[in-house]
Amino acid sequence: MKLTTAGESHGKALIAVIEGLPANLPVSEEEINYYLALRQGGYGRGARQKIEKDTVNILSGVRNRLTLGSPVCLAVENKDYVHWAEYMAPEGADVSHRRLTRLRPGHADLTGVKKFDQTDARNILERASARETAARVAAGTVARGLLRELGVEVRGYVRSVAGLTDGREYTFEELARVRESPLFMPDEALCREAMARIDTIKEEKDTAGGIVEIRVKGLKSGFGSCMSYGEKLDGALAGAVMGIQAIKGVEIGKGFAAALLRGSETHDEIFYDEERGFYRKTNRAGGLEGGMSNGEEIVLRAAMKPIPTLMRGLNTVDYDTLEPARAATERSDVCSICACEVIVESVVSFVLAQKVLDRLGADNLRDVKERYEKLG
Repeated sequence: MKLTTAGESHGKALIAVIEGLPANLPVSEEEINYYLALRQGGYGRGARQKIEKDTVNILSGVRNRLTLGSPVCLAVENKDYVHWAEYMAPEGADVSHRRLTRLRPGHADLTGVKKFDQTDARNILERASARETAARVAAGTVARGLLRELGVEVRGYVRSVAGLTDGREYTFEELARVRESPLFMPDEALCREAMARIDTIKEEKDTAGGIVEIRVKGLKSGFGSCMSYGEKLDGALAGAVMGIQAIKGVEIGKGFAAALLRGSETHDEIFYDEERGFYRKTNRAGGLEGGMSNGEEIVLRAAMKPIPTLMRGLNTVDYDTLEPARAATERSDVCSICACEVIVESVVSFVLAQKVLDRLGADNLRDVKERYEKLG
């Protein structure tokens, strides 16, 4: 299964093309729209989310809510395009306006204009923008549906935001209602404290990041490989999550903490009885050993840096004049950690669906389910 996305932040639409889906997989427009709306929500989001109200348009590959086995094309219209058509239209545009030359630290602006031989960072930021992730959330929701057909569920929550960290370990079941929180945080008191801190950061025209934790329950063992290192499941997950804008670190299980522990405190001892078969009493590996799923819950955390577009602007240089300047300010969020959580869930779902189909190799959903059931 392969995903290709296209589209610019202020272009006509964001596009996701999924190749390799099995036939007869249910696809719910309502479910995709639900996750698109979640991606736009959360405390600390900016003004653009009030403009867009993202919804999906399924263009191909689905008939009567079931996949056909052909490429599925999903489109998310940029409703703000009506205000940008004069400057962004592929048919012809006024490129002398809306230029961006006051390069923004932390963005792709400077490296992008040099790499792609541009003089206007607009031609870089439009694609580098996190707006692109709307397409990945749409595609990830389709992948989530495939996993659900196999009894695999994906959930997540915000573990840390604006320097406030929730150190409690939650069960998968305890995360069922986390969406009711304005910051996707299970601890209500900590959530209120974090919201107050975000308010302060907004007043100071600054931004904040955080850490999200994703949990996957129900995936059987043996997905990924220890034989070909390009097929390691942990490598695929880490690579895909690091490919999300603003993600600066990924850890699985104990992650970086394992480097500070002894082996006896890090590895999951193996036991056996006739009723349960092989089992572990701990899950420090986060469900992955040797590049493969081991049947335990997958536990993955991703660290998001503070958004680099600050309303007060950082010191930079104007690309035209080479003079010192304050960085340009586009519409921006103070904190988009909830959006990050939804995006990481979606990307994880897509990678897992890819690995399932890589191993099972079926052309229709019935065969996929039958082959999955036969696995040990």
